[in-house]
Amino acid sequence: MSTFATRLLHFLTTFPLPQALPDEAVALSPYQEATPLALLTRFTQHYYQDNRPRIALLGINPGRLGNGRTGVAFTDPVALADNCGIANELPRHRELSSRFVYEVVAAMGGPAVFYQDFFLGSLYPLVLLRHGRNYNYYDSPDLTKALEPDIRLSLRRQVLEVGLAQHTAVCLGRRNGQHLLRLNAELGLFGQIHVLDHPRYLMQYKQRELPQHVARYVAVLNECRATTMAAH
Repeated sequence: MSTFATRLLHFLTTFPLPQALPDEAVALSPYQEATPLALLTRFTQHYYQDNRPRIALLGINPGRLGNGRTGVAFTDPVALADNCGIANELPRHRELSSRFVYEVVAAMGGPAVFYQDFFLGSLYPLVLLRHGRNYNYYDSPDLTKALEPDIRLSLRRQVLEVGLAQHTAVCLGRRNGQHLLRLNAELGLFGQIHVLDHPRYLMQYKQRELPQHVARYVAVLNECRATTMAAH
């Protein structure tokens, strides 16, 4: 039987690698590698083994050391083991975005409660690197233009095939939000989009106000969850 887990795995493992990209950017799929795929499979079977539509929290594109190693968005090896209960043999490397996200997850009641209603993902599902370093799809106009058809495809497939909730979504990162709002005006996938500061930005530049930013995330996510309940 088709579940959110099986549909998500199909989307991620079949998403096409692009042709040669401008600006010396390179795309990599963690889902073609044995360890990330195995860990993602265990994660989805544990948390997504049903048909509930999830509210999306969409980041930019995966990083090399978090999602790139574990297969799970915004989840470094430490969070995957200690928070999500998915043991792994990866180096216990911490990643800034993951640390913030799992503060929010804990404040929402923990992974079992959180993942029942929410899905962590990204506009573009593949890792982007330039000269071996993480790169964002919007870091150059030429790259954005080259990847935009694939980003449209990614959004359509996540909503229509995987089964994201359409009444509301959350976008992580202000520049990312500008692109999603523009694309959503064209594609009409989400009824409402909340844009929040990116977890990595908050960890790098707003550490002193971290509790307030966690509380802001929790308030927005609770509002999204309340609108889901009202819709039903």
